[in-house]
Amino acid sequence: MANLINKLLIVKPLSPMFIALFLLGIILLWVMTKILKGATEGAKRGVYIAICLLTIAGFFCYKYALSLDTEYDIVADKYGGFNWWQELPLHLCNIHMMLMPIAVATKKRSLLSFCFFVAPLGALMAILMPALGFSGYSILLPRILGFYGIHIIIIMEAIALYTLDFYKPEYKDLPGAALMLLIVATIVFGINLILKFFKLCPNPNYFFLMQTEGNPILELFYKYIPCPFLYALPCILILAVYMLLVTFVIRTFISKNK
Repeated sequence: MANLINKLLIVKPLSPMFIALFLLGIILLWVMTKILKGATEGAKRGVYIAICLLTIAGFFCYKYALSLDTEYDIVADKYGGFNWWQELPLHLCNIHMMLMPIAVATKKRSLLSFCFFVAPLGALMAILMPALGFSGYSILLPRILGFYGIHIIIIMEAIALYTLDFYKPEYKDLPGAALMLLIVATIVFGINLILKFFKLCPNPNYFFLMQTEGNPILELFYKYIPCPFLYALPCILILAVYMLLVTFVIRTFISKNK
């Protein structure tokens, strides 16, 4: 019995615990949307921003726990082990985590579209193709709960931009969202180069622009484009298809029945 429980606690892509965590996120999103359905716009914004700030606080608690995780330090030794310069909130999901409350507070459509389209895809790819040390371990480990919990919350917060009526996608928003991703990726690549040049950490790899770290999609791109940063550019094509599909489904089927 104990072995069965331990097995069920293991989190890896599409495992029972993975699916349970994702379903819990969907349920919480549905409950929040229902509770706030009749609320004023100001109340919705206040609750949403508060949840985002709690997520950011949770992220830093998770990173602190990660700094104390000796097992992770050993597992991640291939990439230099734990280093605070490699754990800054500069990955795509982290950037969206901080941008979403700003987007809602300022009502900037460009930020809203960037967060709505890119955040769920980026966070989903992160948990479906987790980095070294984040797959095949118990949910009871702080780093596993933090990693999957934060990413799933980010996905739900991005979807909530639509369910709480902060943003409704339009086709005209798509080029701007893709361009913003390219601009942000270029800036982050520059940060990677600076960290590497000044030897602040052994293997800076924000946005996975310096090395693929075993990501199967990036490995495929790197096979044909063996150059840092450039091998990740085809991801924008994936994003474009995803944005078109999401916008079509929402505008054609969901919005009409909402």
